[in-house]
Amino acid sequence: MNVQEIINKYQHAVIQIATQTGTGTGFYLKDYDLIITNNHVINNTPEVTIQGKTFERQLAKVWYTDQKHDLAFVQAPAAADLADVHIGTYEALNDGDNVIAIGHPYNLSYSATQGVISKVDRIREGLKYIQIDAAINPGNSGGPLVDYAGFVIGVNSFIIKGGDNLGFALPSTYLKEAIDLYLPYRGQEATRCSSCDSLVTAANIDNNKYCPNCGAEVKLLQVPEKEVELMGVAKLIEDILKDLGKDVRLARDGVNQWSVKEGSAKINISYNPDNYFIAGDAFLCQMPPEPAKIKPLYQFLLAENNKPSGLVLSCQKNNIVLSRLLYDLDMTRESGLEEFKTLFQQADHYDDYLKNEFGCTSRLEE
Repeated sequence: MNVQEIINKYQHAVIQIATQTGTGTGFYLKDYDLIITNNHVINNTPEVTIQGKTFERQLAKVWYTDQKHDLAFVQAPAAADLADVHIGTYEALNDGDNVIAIGHPYNLSYSATQGVISKVDRIREGLKYIQIDAAINPGNSGGPLVDYAGFVIGVNSFIIKGGDNLGFALPSTYLKEAIDLYLPYRGQEATRCSSCDSLVTAANIDNNKYCPNCGAEVKLLQVPEKEVELMGVAKLIEDILKDLGKDVRLARDGVNQWSVKEGSAKINISYNPDNYFIAGDAFLCQMPPEPAKIKPLYQFLLAENNKPSGLVLSCQKNNIVLSRLLYDLDMTRESGLEEFKTLFQQADHYDDYLKNEFGCTSRLEE
Protein backbone atom coordinates (compact mmCIF):
# COMPACT_ATOMS: atom_id res chain seq x y z
CA MET A 1 0.00 0.00 0.00
CA ASN A 2 1.52 3.32 -1.06
CA VAL A 3 1.06 6.66 0.70
CA GLN A 4 -1.77 7.83 -1.56
CA GLU A 5 -3.67 4.58 -1.03
CA ILE A 6 -3.28 4.95 2.74
CA ILE A 7 -4.57 8.53 2.70
CA ASN A 8 -7.51 7.63 0.45
CA LYS A 9 -8.48 4.73 2.72
CA TYR A 10 -8.26 6.73 5.93
CA GLN A 11 -10.45 9.50 4.56
CA HIS A 12 -13.28 6.96 4.95
CA ALA A 13 -12.32 6.14 8.55
CA VAL A 14 -11.56 9.62 9.90
CA ILE A 15 -14.46 11.40 11.62
CA GLN A 16 -15.08 15.09 12.34
CA ILE A 17 -16.19 15.74 15.93
CA ALA A 18 -17.78 18.96 17.20
CA THR A 19 -19.02 20.15 20.59
CA GLN A 20 -20.19 23.49 21.97
CA THR A 21 -16.59 24.29 22.88
CA GLY A 22 -14.60 23.22 19.81
CA THR A 23 -13.85 20.73 17.07
CA GLY A 24 -11.49 17.82 16.65
CA THR A 25 -10.88 14.49 14.96
CA GLY A 26 -11.71 10.86 15.61
CA PHE A 27 -11.28 7.63 13.69
CA TYR A 28 -13.34 4.47 13.37
CA LEU A 29 -12.07 1.02 14.31
CA LYS A 30 -14.30 -1.58 12.70
CA ASP A 31 -12.92 -4.41 14.85
CA TYR A 32 -14.52 -2.78 17.90
CA ASP A 33 -17.25 -0.65 16.27
CA LEU A 34 -16.03 2.44 18.12
CA ILE A 35 -14.82 5.92 17.22
CA ILE A 36 -11.54 6.78 18.95
CA THR A 37 -10.62 10.34 19.89
CA ASN A 38 -8.97 12.39 22.63
CA ASN A 39 -10.66 13.05 25.94
CA HIS A 40 -9.95 16.77 25.56
CA VAL A 41 -11.80 16.79 22.23
CA ILE A 42 -15.09 15.69 23.79
CA ASN A 43 -14.39 18.03 26.76
CA ASN A 44 -16.85 16.59 29.30
CA THR A 45 -19.63 16.43 26.70
CA PRO A 46 -21.79 13.29 26.96
CA GLU A 47 -23.07 13.69 23.37
CA VAL A 48 -21.07 15.03 20.45
CA THR A 49 -21.75 15.78 16.80
CA ILE A 50 -20.01 13.51 14.29
CA GLN A 51 -19.74 13.64 10.51
CA GLY A 52 -17.88 11.60 7.91
CA LYS A 53 -17.56 11.24 4.16
CA THR A 54 -20.13 8.44 4.08
CA PHE A 55 -22.71 9.69 6.58
CA GLU A 56 -24.50 12.92 7.45
CA ARG A 57 -23.95 14.94 10.58
CA GLN A 58 -25.52 13.26 13.60
CA LEU A 59 -25.34 13.01 17.38
CA ALA A 60 -23.30 10.28 19.02
CA LYS A 61 -22.98 9.09 22.63
CA VAL A 62 -19.64 9.23 24.42
CA TRP A 63 -19.16 5.83 26.06
CA TYR A 64 -15.69 5.95 27.60
CA THR A 65 -13.39 8.65 28.94
CA ASP A 66 -9.80 8.42 30.15
CA GLN A 67 -8.27 11.64 31.43
CA LYS A 68 -4.83 10.18 32.18
CA HIS A 69 -4.28 8.79 28.67
CA ASP A 70 -6.43 11.49 27.01
CA LEU A 71 -8.67 8.95 25.31
CA ALA A 72 -12.41 8.79 24.63
CA PHE A 73 -14.61 6.29 22.80
CA VAL A 74 -17.67 7.48 20.90
CA GLN A 75 -20.62 5.55 19.52
CA ALA A 76 -20.20 4.72 15.83
CA PRO A 77 -22.87 5.62 13.25
CA ALA A 78 -25.22 2.83 12.22
CA ALA A 79 -25.00 1.37 8.71
CA ALA A 80 -22.25 3.75 7.55
CA ASP A 81 -19.75 2.56 4.95
CA LEU A 82 -16.52 3.15 6.88
CA ALA A 83 -13.05 1.89 6.04
CA ASP A 84 -11.66 -1.11 7.90
CA VAL A 85 -8.43 0.07 9.54
CA HIS A 86 -6.47 -1.75 12.22
CA ILE A 87 -4.20 -1.09 15.18
CA GLY A 88 -0.49 -1.65 14.53
CA THR A 89 2.39 -2.68 16.76
CA TYR A 90 4.06 0.15 18.63
CA GLU A 91 6.94 -2.03 19.81
CA ALA A 92 8.12 -2.50 16.21
CA LEU A 93 8.65 1.24 15.65
CA ASN A 94 12.03 2.92 15.46
CA ASP A 95 13.31 6.48 15.43
CA GLY A 96 13.30 7.74 11.85
CA ASP A 97 10.34 5.64 10.68
CA ASN A 98 7.99 7.39 8.25
CA VAL A 99 4.50 8.27 9.51
CA ILE A 100 1.34 10.05 8.36
CA ALA A 101 -0.86 12.21 10.60
CA ILE A 102 -4.46 12.56 9.42
CA GLY A 103 -7.14 14.87 10.80
CA HIS A 104 -9.08 18.12 10.51
CA PRO A 105 -6.73 20.95 11.53
CA TYR A 106 -8.51 24.33 11.76
CA ASN A 107 -11.60 22.63 10.24
CA LEU A 108 -9.66 21.79 7.05
CA SER A 109 -11.21 18.42 6.37
CA TYR A 110 -9.16 15.26 5.83
CA SER A 111 -5.73 16.85 5.87
CA ALA A 112 -2.73 14.53 5.86
CA THR A 113 0.88 15.42 6.69
CA GLN A 114 3.94 13.22 6.36
CA GLY A 115 6.96 13.10 8.63
CA VAL A 116 9.21 10.87 10.64
CA ILE A 117 9.36 9.66 14.21
CA SER A 118 11.80 11.95 16.02
CA LYS A 119 11.79 9.79 19.15
CA VAL A 120 9.73 6.67 19.57
CA ASP A 121 9.51 6.73 23.36
CA ARG A 122 9.50 10.29 24.61
CA ILE A 123 8.44 10.26 28.29
CA ARG A 124 6.03 12.92 29.51
CA GLU A 125 4.17 12.79 32.82
CA GLY A 126 4.97 9.10 33.27
CA LEU A 127 3.68 7.99 29.86
CA LYS A 128 5.43 7.17 26.61
CA TYR A 129 4.62 9.30 23.57
CA ILE A 130 5.69 9.11 19.95
CA GLN A 131 7.40 12.39 19.07
CA ILE A 132 6.92 13.25 15.40
CA ASP A 133 7.89 16.08 13.08
CA ALA A 134 4.78 15.73 10.88
CA ALA A 135 2.83 18.99 11.18
CA ILE A 136 -0.18 18.64 13.48
CA ASN A 137 -2.30 21.59 14.54
CA PRO A 138 -5.45 22.39 16.54
CA GLY A 139 -8.19 20.15 15.16
CA ASN A 140 -5.80 17.25 14.50
CA SER A 141 -6.29 16.06 18.07
CA GLY A 142 -7.78 12.58 18.22
CA GLY A 143 -6.78 11.66 14.68
CA PRO A 144 -4.75 8.58 13.75
CA LEU A 145 -0.98 8.41 13.39
CA VAL A 146 -0.39 5.86 10.66
CA ASP A 147 2.70 3.93 9.58
CA TYR A 148 3.59 3.23 5.97
CA ALA A 149 2.02 -0.23 6.21
CA GLY A 150 -1.33 1.46 6.83
CA PHE A 151 -1.73 0.62 10.53
CA VAL A 152 -2.73 2.95 13.38
CA ILE A 153 0.34 3.22 15.58
CA GLY A 154 -0.78 6.20 17.69
CA VAL A 155 -3.42 8.80 18.50
CA ASN A 156 -2.35 12.40 17.76
CA SER A 157 -2.67 14.11 21.12
CA PHE A 158 -0.85 17.41 21.54
CA ILE A 159 1.82 19.80 20.32
CA ILE A 160 4.27 22.08 22.09
CA LYS A 161 3.20 25.66 21.42
CA GLY A 162 5.93 27.71 19.80
CA GLY A 163 7.79 24.58 18.74
CA ASP A 164 8.59 23.81 15.13
CA ASN A 165 6.62 20.65 14.28
CA LEU A 166 6.88 19.17 17.76
CA GLY A 167 3.92 16.80 17.83
CA PHE A 168 3.14 13.91 20.14
CA ALA A 169 0.96 10.85 19.71
CA LEU A 170 -0.18 8.34 22.32
CA PRO A 171 1.22 4.90 21.34
CA SER A 172 -1.21 2.26 20.11
CA THR A 173 -0.25 0.03 23.06
CA TYR A 174 -2.15 2.31 25.44
CA LEU A 175 -5.10 2.46 23.04
CA LYS A 176 -5.37 -1.34 22.77
CA GLU A 177 -5.12 -1.65 26.56
CA ALA A 178 -7.97 0.83 27.03
CA ILE A 179 -10.15 -0.92 24.43
CA ASP A 180 -9.60 -4.32 26.04
CA LEU A 181 -10.51 -2.84 29.42
CA TYR A 182 -13.75 -1.35 28.12
CA LEU A 183 -15.02 -4.08 25.75
CA PRO A 184 -16.65 -6.25 28.48
CA TYR A 185 -18.75 -3.18 29.36
CA ARG A 186 -19.64 -2.16 25.79
CA GLY A 187 -22.78 0.00 25.68
CA GLN A 188 -22.28 1.37 29.19
CA GLU A 189 -20.93 4.74 30.28
CA ALA A 190 -17.50 4.21 31.78
CA THR A 191 -14.48 6.17 32.85
CA ARG A 192 -10.97 5.12 33.79
CA CYS A 193 -9.68 6.21 37.16
CA SER A 194 -6.61 8.42 36.76
CA SER A 195 -5.19 7.20 40.07
CA CYS A 196 -5.46 3.41 39.93
CA ASP A 197 -6.30 2.82 36.22
CA SER A 198 -9.39 0.73 37.07
CA LEU A 199 -12.64 1.04 35.13
CA VAL A 200 -15.55 2.80 36.82
CA THR A 201 -19.12 2.32 35.60
CA ALA A 202 -22.56 3.28 36.87
CA ALA A 203 -22.79 -0.16 38.47
CA ASN A 204 -19.73 0.19 40.70
CA ILE A 205 -19.18 3.92 41.20
CA ASP A 206 -19.09 4.86 44.88
CA ASN A 207 -21.58 7.54 45.94
CA ASN A 208 -21.91 8.65 42.31
CA LYS A 209 -18.48 10.27 42.22
CA TYR A 210 -15.72 8.10 43.70
CA CYS A 211 -13.63 5.21 42.37
CA PRO A 212 -14.66 2.04 44.28
CA ASN A 213 -11.05 0.82 44.41
CA CYS A 214 -8.97 3.83 45.49
CA GLY A 215 -11.52 6.49 46.44
CA ALA A 216 -10.31 9.06 43.90
CA GLU A 217 -12.97 11.39 42.52
CA VAL A 218 -14.17 10.40 39.03
CA LYS A 219 -16.86 11.61 36.65
CA LEU A 220 -19.17 9.53 34.48
CA LEU A 221 -20.50 11.30 31.40
CA GLN A 222 -24.20 10.60 31.24
CA VAL A 223 -26.64 12.41 28.98
CA PRO A 224 -28.74 14.67 31.27
CA GLU A 225 -32.51 14.70 31.01
CA LYS A 226 -32.28 18.41 30.29
CA GLU A 227 -29.36 19.97 28.45
CA VAL A 228 -27.53 22.83 30.12
CA GLU A 229 -28.55 25.96 28.22
CA LEU A 230 -26.20 28.58 26.88
CA MET A 231 -26.31 32.18 28.04
CA GLY A 232 -26.55 35.56 26.36
CA VAL A 233 -26.29 36.00 22.61
CA ALA A 234 -25.35 32.36 21.97
CA LYS A 235 -28.59 31.25 23.66
CA LEU A 236 -30.54 33.83 21.65
CA ILE A 237 -29.11 32.50 18.38
CA GLU A 238 -29.93 28.90 19.33
CA ASP A 239 -33.47 29.89 20.36
CA ILE A 240 -33.95 31.47 16.93
CA LEU A 241 -32.59 28.40 15.16
CA LYS A 242 -34.99 26.23 17.17
CA ASP A 243 -37.88 28.51 16.15
CA LEU A 244 -36.86 27.92 12.53
CA GLY A 245 -37.00 24.16 13.02
CA LYS A 246 -33.24 23.54 13.15
CA ASP A 247 -31.62 21.00 15.48
CA VAL A 248 -29.12 23.20 17.32
CA ARG A 249 -27.13 20.23 18.58
CA LEU A 250 -26.37 19.24 14.99
CA ALA A 251 -25.84 22.85 13.96
CA ARG A 252 -23.03 23.51 16.47
CA ASP A 253 -19.62 23.97 14.90
CA GLY A 254 -17.67 24.98 17.99
CA VAL A 255 -17.62 28.06 20.19
CA ASN A 256 -20.14 30.65 18.93
CA GLN A 257 -20.36 28.97 15.52
CA TRP A 258 -23.22 27.16 13.81
CA SER A 259 -23.95 25.85 10.30
CA VAL A 260 -27.28 24.81 8.80
CA LYS A 261 -28.64 23.76 5.44
CA GLU A 262 -31.57 25.47 3.74
CA GLY A 263 -32.44 23.74 0.50
CA SER A 264 -29.19 23.55 -1.46
CA ALA A 265 -27.53 26.45 0.41
CA LYS A 266 -25.25 26.16 3.44
CA ILE A 267 -25.44 28.98 6.00
CA ASN A 268 -22.63 29.62 8.47
CA ILE A 269 -23.49 31.70 11.54
CA SER A 270 -20.84 33.12 13.84
CA TYR A 271 -20.83 35.49 16.78
CA ASN A 272 -17.81 37.56 17.78
CA PRO A 273 -18.33 39.00 21.28
CA ASP A 274 -15.27 41.20 20.86
CA ASN A 275 -16.85 43.29 18.10
CA TYR A 276 -20.51 42.62 19.02
CA PHE A 277 -21.54 41.41 15.56
CA ILE A 278 -23.43 38.31 14.43
CA ALA A 279 -22.56 37.25 10.88
CA GLY A 280 -24.67 35.03 8.70
CA ASP A 281 -22.92 33.87 5.53
CA ALA A 282 -24.88 31.70 3.11
CA PHE A 283 -22.61 29.95 0.66
CA LEU A 284 -24.54 29.55 -2.56
CA CYS A 285 -23.37 28.29 -5.93
CA GLN A 286 -20.12 28.95 -7.80
CA MET A 287 -19.31 31.25 -10.71
CA PRO A 288 -20.53 30.16 -14.16
CA PRO A 289 -17.95 28.42 -16.37
CA GLU A 290 -19.02 30.44 -19.42
CA PRO A 291 -17.16 33.83 -19.55
CA ALA A 292 -20.08 35.49 -21.36
CA LYS A 293 -22.31 34.91 -18.32
CA ILE A 294 -20.00 36.60 -15.79
CA LYS A 295 -20.65 40.26 -16.68
CA PRO A 296 -24.46 39.90 -16.57
CA LEU A 297 -24.06 38.05 -13.26
CA TYR A 298 -22.04 40.91 -11.77
CA GLN A 299 -24.62 43.43 -12.95
CA PHE A 300 -27.39 41.41 -11.34
CA LEU A 301 -25.51 41.10 -8.02
CA LEU A 302 -24.86 44.85 -7.90
CA ALA A 303 -28.49 45.65 -8.69
CA GLU A 304 -29.70 43.29 -5.95
CA ASN A 305 -27.36 44.93 -3.43
CA ASN A 306 -29.02 48.28 -4.08
CA LYS A 307 -32.25 46.94 -2.63
CA PRO A 308 -32.81 48.01 1.03
CA SER A 309 -32.92 44.47 2.40
CA GLY A 310 -29.74 44.45 4.48
CA LEU A 311 -28.57 41.39 2.55
CA VAL A 312 -25.33 41.57 0.57
CA LEU A 313 -24.36 39.35 -2.35
CA SER A 314 -20.63 38.99 -2.95
CA CYS A 315 -18.05 36.82 -4.64
CA GLN A 316 -15.44 35.12 -2.47
CA LYS A 317 -12.98 33.54 -4.87
CA ASN A 318 -15.23 31.26 -6.93
CA ASN A 319 -18.13 31.21 -4.46
CA ILE A 320 -21.18 33.44 -4.41
CA VAL A 321 -22.12 34.35 -0.85
CA LEU A 322 -25.23 35.98 0.59
CA SER A 323 -24.44 37.74 3.88
CA ARG A 324 -26.19 39.53 6.71
CA LEU A 325 -24.46 41.37 9.55
CA LEU A 326 -26.37 42.08 12.76
CA TYR A 327 -25.45 44.08 15.87
CA ASP A 328 -26.03 41.94 18.94
CA LEU A 329 -27.52 44.69 21.15
CA ASP A 330 -30.10 45.52 18.47
CA MET A 331 -31.29 41.93 17.99
CA THR A 332 -34.29 40.54 19.84
CA ARG A 333 -35.74 37.08 19.43
CA GLU A 334 -38.51 38.46 17.23
CA SER A 335 -36.30 40.63 15.02
CA GLY A 336 -33.63 37.95 14.82
CA LEU A 337 -36.21 35.38 13.77
CA GLU A 338 -37.31 37.58 10.86
CA GLU A 339 -33.70 38.33 9.86
CA PHE A 340 -32.60 34.69 9.91
CA LYS A 341 -35.78 33.51 8.22
CA THR A 342 -35.25 36.00 5.41
CA LEU A 343 -31.59 35.03 5.04
CA PHE A 344 -32.43 31.33 4.85
CA GLN A 345 -35.29 31.79 2.38
CA GLN A 346 -33.34 34.15 0.15
CA ALA A 347 -30.29 31.89 0.22
CA ASP A 348 -32.32 28.98 -1.11
CA HIS A 349 -34.02 31.28 -3.67
CA TYR A 350 -30.81 32.88 -4.97
CA ASP A 351 -29.02 29.57 -5.19
CA ASP A 352 -31.66 28.14 -7.52
CA TYR A 353 -32.10 31.39 -9.47
CA LEU A 354 -28.38 31.91 -10.17
CA LYS A 355 -28.02 28.36 -11.42
CA ASN A 356 -31.02 28.60 -13.73
CA GLU A 357 -30.48 32.18 -14.97
CA PHE A 358 -26.68 32.45 -15.23
CA GLY A 359 -25.49 28.86 -15.39
CA CYS A 360 -23.77 28.95 -12.00
CA THR A 361 -22.59 25.56 -10.78
CA SER A 362 -23.24 23.74 -7.53
CA ARG A 363 -20.72 24.46 -4.80
CA LEU A 364 -18.25 21.71 -4.08
CA GLU A 365 -18.63 20.19 -0.62
CA GLU A 366 -16.20 17.94 1.23
